Amino acid sequence: MNPQLIGVDDIGGTYVFDVTKSVKALRLNRFFWRIREPAFRELVIQNLQGAFDELHLNAEERGLVEQSDWLGLVQYGVSFFVLEKFARVQKISNLTVYASMRGETLEEFLMTRRVPGSA
Repeated sequence: MNPQLIGVDDIGGTYVFDVTKSVKALRLNRFFWRIREPAFRELVIQNLQGAFDELHLNAEERGLVEQSDWLGLVQYGVSFFVLEKFARVQKISNLTVYASMRGETLEEFLMTRRVPGSA
C-alpha cells in the first residue's frame, strides 16, 4: 500500500481512488465519459445493453449501473464527475445522488441541510 494511504480506511466515507482502482474501473469510467457524445448518449437511452456491450462491461459493472448504485460505483473506482453525466441522462439531480450515497431519500437528505427548503 502507498504509505500516504496508511490509515485512510479509518476515515469513514473515504474511498481511495488510486492507479489500481483506476485500472479496474477504466471501462466504466469510459462508459460514463462517452455519455458526452450525442450518439453514445442516445444509445444509452435507447439500448443500455447495447452500450454495455460496446464498452465490454462485465456483469458486476452492468449491475452497478442498472441499479444506479451510486455509492457502489464510487467504491468500485468510478469518478464522481463522470457519474454526474449519467445522472443527467437519467434525469436525476446531484442532490438525489448524494442522498442515495448516504442511504437517504432526497427529503431526508434535505432535512440535514442548513436550509432544508433550498433545493
